[in-house]
Amino acid sequence: MDVPGPERRLAAVLAADMVGFSRLMEVDEAGTLARLKTHRVELIDPAIAKNRGRIIKTTGDGMLAEFHSVVDAVLCAVEVQRRMARRNADVPPPRWIQFRIGINLGDVIVDQNDIFGDGVNVAARLEALAEPGGICTSGAVRDQVGDRLDGVQFDDLGEQSVKNIARPIRIFRIRLAEGPASQPGGSNTALTPPGVSKKPSIAVLPFANMSGDPEQEFFADGLTEDIITELSRFHDLLVISRNSTFVYKGKAVKVQDIGREFGVDYVIEGSVRKAGGRVRVTVQLIDAETDRHVWAERYDRELQDIFAIQDEMTRAIVATLPGRVEAATHDRTKRKQTDNMPAYECVLAAKLLHHRSNRDDNAQAQTLLNRALAMDPNYAHAHAWMACVLGQCWIYGWCADREATFEQVASELEIALALDDNDADVHRILAALNLTRHNYEKATYHQERALALNPNYDLVVVQQGELLRAMAESG
Repeated sequence: MDVPGPERRLAAVLAADMVGFSRLMEVDEAGTLARLKTHRVELIDPAIAKNRGRIIKTTGDGMLAEFHSVVDAVLCAVEVQRRMARRNADVPPPRWIQFRIGINLGDVIVDQNDIFGDGVNVAARLEALAEPGGICTSGAVRDQVGDRLDGVQFDDLGEQSVKNIARPIRIFRIRLAEGPASQPGGSNTALTPPGVSKKPSIAVLPFANMSGDPEQEFFADGLTEDIITELSRFHDLLVISRNSTFVYKGKAVKVQDIGREFGVDYVIEGSVRKAGGRVRVTVQLIDAETDRHVWAERYDRELQDIFAIQDEMTRAIVATLPGRVEAATHDRTKRKQTDNMPAYECVLAAKLLHHRSNRDDNAQAQTLLNRALAMDPNYAHAHAWMACVLGQCWIYGWCADREATFEQVASELEIALALDDNDADVHRILAALNLTRHNYEKATYHQERALALNPNYDLVVVQQGELLRAMAESG
């Protein structure tokens, strides 16, 4: 009786590895792991899933993925490297997180959920030869892809001998129209780090929770995020994203170090104490170069005044900065906020749970948003974030009926838009919804509205690139 041999198949194999992992871990272990996890859950894993790939295994700083199509593997790699370059744009070069990626088309041996063999080994060797932020492929990948992908070109690096592979491998380097970011001293084909902006630039550090109640951590973090979002609405102000500044949550830092890290002119520090129906917010605007206070204020108000506090704070900050950004252009008054403070607190907590990107926190976020909408059914921002949280549930497959969930996302957005046409999140999520439906005309309209309402909002800016890429690929 013949014993069947191992299962074999032809597969497109993608190997990725983080550059300088050990160095970054030595400098900031917790922060590096947090940033790497954020990139995984927000960018890399969704990109693999969107391009019909499957993660085979992960290591501390790398991963192996399999695709049925070489084109899908290349599209995934290109998307990851382009978006990582944009994510590194507001981070100083020594703290950039970058990946090397290798792609091979070859025979693999299948053992349960793992793959082995020459096809995997070659992909790993190609990854090691790639530049930081770059992609290397084998000749087989180049032959299969050809010239079918706009904005993707192949540079022939010739045949090279690689470790533990007896035969020479024909290697190609993918050259992108928007070249990947590179470390200082790297390849001159890489994207040059952005120069210092002429706009006043600012980093908002996570506000400290002074309530003595760990449960109020959500409120402090949510208020910080709201302030970042509100400051981002000013066209003449550059604001560092939440993902970057929240790395320093709970850490003692020097303002001048933060200024050098992010290349900003100013830093905002603050604290929140919430007790009963009152809230005390202290805030300081500090010159990052001199470590001198430019402006400081303390607000001791009723909790329902929290939106007025945010407005006064942002107006004072932008009126103080060089260039005198016109606070009068701030259109917050056109937006429809809630008068129900418990509903507002539920939304703050739900946003932060959503950012954690796991199933249990997503379910808890839905519960909080349902509670907020039960208290205030006309709270447009809560409807928008319910759509966002349900959209995350749909993307990751955390729902029993994906079609019904998708329809619920659309329904929540329809309600939100009818309630408030001036909420950037409503238009941001509507753009994403229409992008999924391949309705590029509507996606473009809502994306442009989101950019007009909040031009520095990191989620909106990143989505702009995704929309342009999708439209280019659709022809």
